[in-house]
Amino acid sequence: MSADVLVASAADVYAAISMQDGIGLMRKGFVALANGRIDQPLRTIIKSPLSSGFLGLMPACVDDPDIYSIPVYGAKIGTLFPENTRIGKDPHQGSVMLMSGLTGETLAIFDACSVTALRTAAVTGLATSLLANPEASTLTLFGTGHQAFWQLQAIAAVRTLTKVFVVSRDIGNAQKFARDAGNRSTFAVEATDNVQSALAASDIVVTATNSAVPVLRNEWIKPGTHITAMGASTPSYCEIDGATMAAATLFVDLAASTKRESGEYLNAMRDGYLNKDSPLTELSEVIVHPEKGRTSKDQVTLFKSLGLAFEDVIVAAELHRRHVSAKAGIRVKP
Repeated sequence: MSADVLVASAADVYAAISMQDGIGLMRKGFVALANGRIDQPLRTIIKSPLSSGFLGLMPACVDDPDIYSIPVYGAKIGTLFPENTRIGKDPHQGSVMLMSGLTGETLAIFDACSVTALRTAAVTGLATSLLANPEASTLTLFGTGHQAFWQLQAIAAVRTLTKVFVVSRDIGNAQKFARDAGNRSTFAVEATDNVQSALAASDIVVTATNSAVPVLRNEWIKPGTHITAMGASTPSYCEIDGATMAAATLFVDLAASTKRESGEYLNAMRDGYLNKDSPLTELSEVIVHPEKGRTSKDQVTLFKSLGLAFEDVIVAAELHRRHVSAKAGIRVKP
């Protein structure tokens, strides 16, 4: 007889894994990727003319006893509807499924919004821990949507923040976000519409927007800044200008994905800021070989995060491992 299938809500996901745990899990995942313990095909993205959003299929297979006791298949069947932020919904929707890599049986089904929010922010935290200057303490955060809150938590988990500037196309949204985040933080959070002034004071930058045009420019960025660009996940969107892409040392989650899906990379290639020989260092390389990361205090580093299927799968595997001996979630007969 097949085992029960665990079905868990967003609340179950958030209750089960802390941001610090998530960052540690992502580190394990990128090490496993470097060691060939993860099979990570490129995702398939569909944009139908009948819908305003995107549908993505993101599969992966993980076989690493440090992550889960048996091999597992997993896939996120997710949608991206950028305009959801206008109606108070997460742009990312869908489900994450976990299956046994031994029998193919379905083990669990999880809410994709929460899994995506947690793992995306955790990867930002991991990249920041590896690439930002150790004393970095001031953050400029572009965006006030669902992901922005988690990005802020991730940065705060790996650096001692003293000041955060929040930038949005709508200053009212930035002010509300700053009030809410400030009430839950030990550091100052300030909304601003003076982007250049904020960047001049910041040593960490996160772009968490759905902008189709760059939100910051190279001449605004001070030496030593670390940037995570995570909002644009399809070629249609682009948060970073070509000059910044050319000037920064570029780090990515997976080079093949970047070359196919990143609007920032594709635009910089088109406009001559990058070429086929421009180096892209994968995050797994930096974990295994730290000397491939930041090499000087004044170096500008940029991590382009697109999101990989294995990140969803290892979160799902960890959730299943923790929930098997707990009571959270619903178990249903297959």
